[in-house]
Amino acid sequence: MIFALDASVVLAVIFDEPGGEEAVDLMSEGIMSSINYCEVMTRCLERGADGAVVERQLARLGIAIVPFSIAEARLAAELRKPTRHHGLSLGDRACLALALHRNIGALTADRQWHGLELGMDIRLIR
Repeated sequence: MIFALDASVVLAVIFDEPGGEEAVDLMSEGIMSSINYCEVMTRCLERGADGAVVERQLARLGIAIVPFSIAEARLAAELRKPTRHHGLSLGDRACLALALHRNIGALTADRQWHGLELGMDIRLIR
């Protein structure tokens, strides 16, 4: 199954965090919004990683980075109200919007997504 990947999943793999090992198999055909790609790069650069090295890691993982569309931006904005009580960020909503727009599941490591009822498959890796 194809999943929209939240930045938390990719960071779990890159930084060898809990859930990262099982996520590798689930994300083999994953896609990631350019918004979530920015999140991954930001966190990696904050930790002193080289941007080119991170790009190569993402390429090895087989993650397709897709532009954040106008339709997805609207969906992300519309998701603000139903997800506010879960404390979801713009990046979280960007991932969910990508999944909803493309009618695919979403994969995250963020436990705050637990219990979201958006009519889609949301999987947590930990």
